[in-house]
Amino acid sequence: MSLRQLSVLLVEDSGVLADRLRETVLSVSGVQLIGTVDCEADAVEALLRLPIDVLVLDLHLRQGTGFGVLRALRQNRSATTIAIVLSNYDLAEYRRAAAALGAEYFLDKLREFDCLPRILQQLSTELPIAASNATGDTAYLGRQT
Repeated sequence: MSLRQLSVLLVEDSGVLADRLRETVLSVSGVQLIGTVDCEADAVEALLRLPIDVLVLDLHLRQGTGFGVLRALRQNRSATTIAIVLSNYDLAEYRRAAAALGAEYFLDKLREFDCLPRILQQLSTELPIAASNATGDTAYLGRQT
């Protein structure tokens, strides 16, 4: 068994906030930034082709919505990706909808942005255990709850 870094994909359409999120993610030890996308289609494509542990997701995107990304994530039943919604729209109905679609966290961009590094650090300690198989792929042993 070997330890691996937690892989994170950012889905954010604001360039300024995407830069701030990149800095935040890169500041957390044990975390690897896979990439940043700004629309639903690119996020869904990345989820289908990349091993992503954590998705940090805005709800209002350049094209499409974060809810569409959550639906796609939910349809992929084998996905173990943890969804963290980070939105300016801290509405009860948005929180309920995101939770119903499988989001584990919902953070308000203004009031709870600073919680993101702590959550990522916690997740990195829960998810880094992996075993390499003969092909060099990584098999996840599961998340402790």
